[in-house]
Amino acid sequence: MADGNVDVLDIYPLNHYYFGSKEPLPLKEEETLDHRIQRLKFNYNTHGIRTCVQAVLLVDLFKHPHLLLLQVRHSIYKLPGGRLRPGESEIECLRRKLSSKLSMREEDDRWEVSDCLGMWWRPDFETLIYPFLPPNIKRPKECTKLFLVRLPESCKFIVPKNLKLIAVPLYQVHENFKTYGPIIAGVPQLLSKFSYNTPDTELLTNHNTS
Repeated sequence: MADGNVDVLDIYPLNHYYFGSKEPLPLKEEETLDHRIQRLKFNYNTHGIRTCVQAVLLVDLFKHPHLLLLQVRHSIYKLPGGRLRPGESEIECLRRKLSSKLSMREEDDRWEVSDCLGMWWRPDFETLIYPFLPPNIKRPKECTKLFLVRLPESCKFIVPKNLKLIAVPLYQVHENFKTYGPIIAGVPQLLSKFSYNTPDTELLTNHNTS
C-alpha cells in the first residue's frame, strides 16, 4: 500500500533567471504537411522509429508553478527538446537540445535531467499522437518522452532570436488542447504527484554564475 508520501519539487522565482538572445536557429515550421510526412517516412525507412525527448522546466511566479515554453511566431508552442541522433542516449540528446536552444554553450552541464514523466506515441505518419500505444499497432513511427529537468536557483537562458521563451501558469495549460496541443496540455496532470516548494533564497542579482 502506498504510504501517501508526495515528491517535493523545488522551484525558484522567475526573477532569479536572466533571459538573453543569440543567433536564430533554422526551423521546419514553414514546411507543408505533405513535405513533413515525406521527411518522416524517409527518416523512418533510414533509421526506424523516431525518438524525441522534451523537457518540462518549471519556475515560480505569483506563488504558482509556471511552465517554460518555446513560442514560435505567435501561435505555436513547444517544450524544449528534439530528436535523438543515431546512437545517442535520451539524456545526452535532451542536454544537447537544451543547450542549443537555451544556452550560449553547445555543451552545458547544468541540466539536471530527472524523472521520465510520460511517453507519447505516433502510430503512423499523420499528426495524431497518443499517451498510449494502441494494441493493434506493432510498428509505431514515433515515441516522445517527457523528462522533468530541475532548474538551478539561478541561471541564464540564451534563446535564438526566432524563438521566445515564455512562462505559462499550469492552470492555463491544463487540458487547453486547442492552444497548446495534447502533450503540453497533459503536463499538469503528469506533475500531480509533486508538491511545489519555493525555498527561501535571497534575490540573486549576479546572473553571471551560469
